[in-house]
Amino acid sequence: MDNKKKQILQVVKFTLFSISAGLIQIGSFALLELFIKTYWIPYLTSLLLSIVWNFTLNRKFTFQSAANVPIAMAKVLGFYAVFTPLSTYLGSLAESAGAHDFLILAITMLANFVLEFLFCKFVVYRGQEDTLKKE
Repeated sequence: MDNKKKQILQVVKFTLFSISAGLIQIGSFALLELFIKTYWIPYLTSLLLSIVWNFTLNRKFTFQSAANVPIAMAKVLGFYAVFTPLSTYLGSLAESAGAHDFLILAITMLANFVLEFLFCKFVVYRGQEDTLKKE
């Protein structure tokens, strides 16, 4: 497969897995919002659930990487060490300004999608794509 088709396929796979992670995030966020009215608690919990799901699927199927899992996960957690406090803070500011929680969540998830793909592609799995042995 030529490089351009491979990259398009990666974007498609990443998008589909991100959609599934997004559904997990939205569903768990909605469920938690029924019981916890402070934005950041449902947001952080649902974000963590989606991160684990997305990381697992994308490592194996999108980037097909045999990269050291703890190191790859540490890099992803490094991304989220910056993204999460920033998005939580900005989300709380937006909520305080009267923005709807699900609008905040949608904008945050879109930013997360784009930034995480770029980070995984060029940092986490750089030089380690297609190293996973086919079973």
